[in-house]
Order: sequence, then structure tokens, then C-alpha cells
Amino acid sequence: MVGVLVDACGWVALMDAKLNIDDAMKGVVGQAELMVLESVHRELDLLSQQRKGLLLSLLESRSERVLDLDGMSHPDEMLVTLSGSRRWPVLTVDRDLKERLISSGGSYIEVASGRFLRLVET
Repeated sequence: MVGVLVDACGWVALMDAKLNIDDAMKGVVGQAELMVLESVHRELDLLSQQRKGLLLSLLESRSERVLDLDGMSHPDEMLVTLSGSRRWPVLTVDRDLKERLISSGGSYIEVASGRFLRLVET
């Protein structure tokens, strides 16, 4: 099983694409274990108050909560650090985060063309 860190915008893009998470992940990393930082979970909670269809109950039932990293305040910083140290790709569509991940030796999974997931590695 491969750990996959979930970024808030990545989860939103996945839900907007209406992809079956298990099938989509299986195509890029095999069986995925979704990992959600506490700060990302808080972001998604706030987003869910403004829009419907985020299926946070699905994410909660299928993921493991990861404690925020000490000494870091921004979720992107934590995602880059964890991706590099644990070799976990990050589910994201955030352009700046994707550049930071590649620059630091990390990897990411993006929703491509709104129809499938694609893994990008260095």
C-alpha cells in the first residue's frame, strides 16, 4: 500500500471530476492509503461550509489523519517535507506546490483533463 498525502485543492479536484477514488488511484500507485494533515482537514472543513459535494465523510472513512509538523505553519511546507522524507506523492492541482514538490525531489498526483489521475515524479 502506498501513502498518498491529500492537499485540499487536490481533493476538491478529485470530487469535481467525479472519479472513483479507488479505481483512479489504482491506475497510478496501486492500492493507496490516503493521508490527511490536520491543517488540510481544517481547510476542507471550512471549504465544505461554502460548497456541497466534497464528500468529507468519504475522505474521513478512507484516510489516516497525520499530525501537523512542529515548527511549520503552512500545510504546503508540511506536504513538501513529508513527500520528500516518506516518498509519498501529494494529490494536488496547486501549480506552486507541484513546482516545490518536484524541486525538492517529491512527487505528486494530479487530476489531468478532468478525467484521470497522473503521477509526476522526478
